[in-house]
Amino acid sequence: MTKALSPPSHPIDHLARRGAPDAPALLIGDRVTSFADLDAGVGRLASWLSEQAGGPGERVASWSAKTRSACLMPLAAARAGLIHVPVNPLLKPPQVQHILADSGAKLLVTNGSRGEALGAGRPEACALEDLKIAEEVIDSPGEGLPPSLAEPQDLAAILYTSGSTGRPKGVMLSHANLWLGAESVASYLKITPSDRILAVLPLSFDYGQNQLLSSWYAGAAVAPLDYLTPRDVVKAVARHEITTLAGVPPLWVQLVESDWPHDTAALLQRLTNSGGALTPSLIDAMRATFPKADIYPMYGLTEAFRSTYLDPSLVASHPTSMGRAIPHAEILVCRPDGSIAADDEPGELVHCGPLVAKGYWQDEERSAERFRAAPPSSIYGGTAVWSGDTVKRDAEGLLTFIGREDAMIKTAGNRVSPTEVEDAAVASGLVYEAVAFGIPDARLGAAIILIVRGASGAEDAGALAAYLRQNLPNFMQPQTIEWRAALPRNPNGKLDRVAIAAEWIEKVTA
Repeated sequence: MTKALSPPSHPIDHLARRGAPDAPALLIGDRVTSFADLDAGVGRLASWLSEQAGGPGERVASWSAKTRSACLMPLAAARAGLIHVPVNPLLKPPQVQHILADSGAKLLVTNGSRGEALGAGRPEACALEDLKIAEEVIDSPGEGLPPSLAEPQDLAAILYTSGSTGRPKGVMLSHANLWLGAESVASYLKITPSDRILAVLPLSFDYGQNQLLSSWYAGAAVAPLDYLTPRDVVKAVARHEITTLAGVPPLWVQLVESDWPHDTAALLQRLTNSGGALTPSLIDAMRATFPKADIYPMYGLTEAFRSTYLDPSLVASHPTSMGRAIPHAEILVCRPDGSIAADDEPGELVHCGPLVAKGYWQDEERSAERFRAAPPSSIYGGTAVWSGDTVKRDAEGLLTFIGREDAMIKTAGNRVSPTEVEDAAVASGLVYEAVAFGIPDARLGAAIILIVRGASGAEDAGALAAYLRQNLPNFMQPQTIEWRAALPRNPNGKLDRVAIAAEWIEKVTA
């Protein structure tokens, strides 16, 4: 077996030096931070963090909106030899308390009101510092720390999953994971120094953090945005002349429903999606709204960052495909015994290569379930991420998502992917969003429940049921279809499937 060589990596804080010194790196409001200012600010913030948190290897957490200091934290902590723990600003105190305790964070940088909200639940060993001080440190005189000499496999960050399916897990990411992820995305998106990227996703989300890192790898400028409404996104695109926008499907639904001035929509050159599949009808709406933009559907998981993307040239002909492996990733479709599945044969997606994370923080049991030896056919070998996602590969090497094993609905002797039912509902044109799940049923084993948000705001249950009868086999027909004006989302903006199912079950059993 030929062994693949891991590509070269650099300490992640060196991204502060990728762009021309006087080129813009960060755009927040009217403030423009050049790459020279970014590098100097990272050094000063790193020196201060080291003084507050102690020696290398200690964990430092940040919990805030997308301030300048929050954007510099991933690089500053790494430059100080510390491990950054970004916390989603939408989380509530009990969730934050768990993350601080689980990570063993020695320092939390946040604002006063958030710090007060933690109250006595903040671990005693975790010191608290105000964001205002961090901002003052960035602007203070002095040299700060020089670029780090970290090794590629040194731990740089712990990113916690949203916890929608259980207690949050901390995914350990090395300098190599972050650097090569930034290089990969900047490469296949063809980002150049002239690009401006709008970062609307949480920086605690691997997809959101990569907006910073891949932009800076390419020497481009990034504009972080904490938006309240889709209109805020429209205004920011116009204000900063944004060329690149990343989102998750629920955000795209909101954006294509918004009013976009022609000149503003024409600024966008590329749209990227992860965190859920784009439906053909949503792709059509995105094309109509942003006619000059290339669309990049992507698939990823925090344990390996990103696995696949679909080239924009293939979106029209293969709208439901996940595409092929991104640079630095080896993606295999495997049978349970680790052998490679044949073309069009369903199998588990297994991610091999240098983007594979270092496991879950202090959780050997769950690490052993997800991070296992790579299949014998892997050119990388070592540890792989066994995703739990069922996919299939066609003769052209393009992958298609089928579903998660733990989400499959086993009804009337058939295994049904919720995604297949949801896609059919959205394809009707009557609904914008749909969530399908199974509930125990004495006759069927499991009955299918479908929760939808209507396209027109009005219920048209008869028409939707008729469409599904025409387009899905009998065993895939929902037993119940319920219409909602809004659907709950988790902190990363994705539809909260667990909450939606739990609400429905609670209602019918009350």
